[in-house]
Amino acid sequence: MVYIVGAGSGDPELITVKGLKRVENADIIIYAGSLVNPEILKSAKEGCEIHNSAYMNLDEVIEVIERGHKEGKDIVRLHTGDPSIYGAIREQMDILREKNIPFENIAGVSSFCGASSVLQEEYTLPGVTQTVILTRMEGRTAVPEKESIESLSKHNATMIIFLSVGMIEELSERLMVGYSEDTPVAVVYKATWVDQKIVRGTLKDIAKKTKEAGITKTALVIVGNCLGNDYELSKLYDKNFKTEFRG
Repeated sequence: MVYIVGAGSGDPELITVKGLKRVENADIIIYAGSLVNPEILKSAKEGCEIHNSAYMNLDEVIEVIERGHKEGKDIVRLHTGDPSIYGAIREQMDILREKNIPFENIAGVSSFCGASSVLQEEYTLPGVTQTVILTRMEGRTAVPEKESIESLSKHNATMIIFLSVGMIEELSERLMVGYSEDTPVAVVYKATWVDQKIVRGTLKDIAKKTKEAGITKTALVIVGNCLGNDYELSKLYDKNFKTEFRG
């Protein structure tokens, strides 16, 4: 069996119990290079064959999986965060289906969840926003025109931007099409890792602060008034609100 496992956002304790069990029992592990905390690999059993996919192309990854499958081995494809978000797993799954190699997906804790925990913030606040947009700027991978930063910014929802901190100046300018320049922003480098960094500011000054912190990659940009201090109290715990359990 092939297991596509989310390793979590960085902290080795944020891999799921199910994911860790698969790592512990794997005969072969193919992990996503420096994006996966190597502490997790210490849980692999003695004799486990370990490959760093940072030095492999897709064909080479599939070759290792196919060989392991023919040998009756359990294989873990270990991705960062949750594999469903910018994990490039669809192409791998399609090939496995074509080759009739069984696989299972095991969810992980995405870096955007890790970022909220270290920021000690909530992305959805009553009276502020009930929507979270996960997106990225175009780079080597194009972005559909209808999903441009400018277009999405006009919703004024919480926006979490992956793979774009290296273009923070351009990103800030494009976000100000929809958000005001004083909208709160946080840049979180390597959320939940021991060397994480957090930079807070506004759209007006976040580019300068991020550059001063030396952050150029492996960071999320979180934008929105969820990072501010004004919001309504939740109705869920209002003493006048009745639920199925609280009459």
